[in-house]
Amino acid sequence: MEKVKIGGIMQSDGRAMVKIQSVPDHAGVAATILSAMGSNGINTEFLVQSFDIDECGNFALVIDQKDLDHSLSVLEEIKGLINAKGISYKPDVAIISVFGPHLREKPLIPGMMFSSIASVGVSSLAIATSISSVSCVVEGLHLQAAIDALNDIFDAPFQVKKRPKEY
Repeated sequence: MEKVKIGGIMQSDGRAMVKIQSVPDHAGVAATILSAMGSNGINTEFLVQSFDIDECGNFALVIDQKDLDHSLSVLEEIKGLINAKGISYKPDVAIISVFGPHLREKPLIPGMMFSSIASVGVSSLAIATSISSVSCVVEGLHLQAAIDALNDIFDAPFQVKKRPKEY
């Protein structure tokens, strides 16, 4: 099978995912969460917001692992303000992104990406897309298997080098 040409594959390991769950929908929730994180020096590298059957918002944020304890404290401080029913977390995750150019003109890429990582037993914990990229969060211990699987199906000339973990 011929590999599909893409711009590249990026990875970001040494991360943690924090979830803010069952937040009643009202203006300013995202601003409150992201402002609190940012004003405390915590960078949000990945963000997904979805709504459940009760129209409550659910947020998944990926941050640097070294900021996990601090972020949990910050979120506990605003939990009542935004009426969140729960905060949970998953340490040691990684973000994988497949990027374009012209990814919007290649509708098969997302399905290929997730079929590829699933074929090696890797599940995604969260997914986000843009015009030029498809990103997902995976458990850190599965990062290399997922990257290897993606390299088997994609012609990806650009690869971000693995960084040392700082935690």
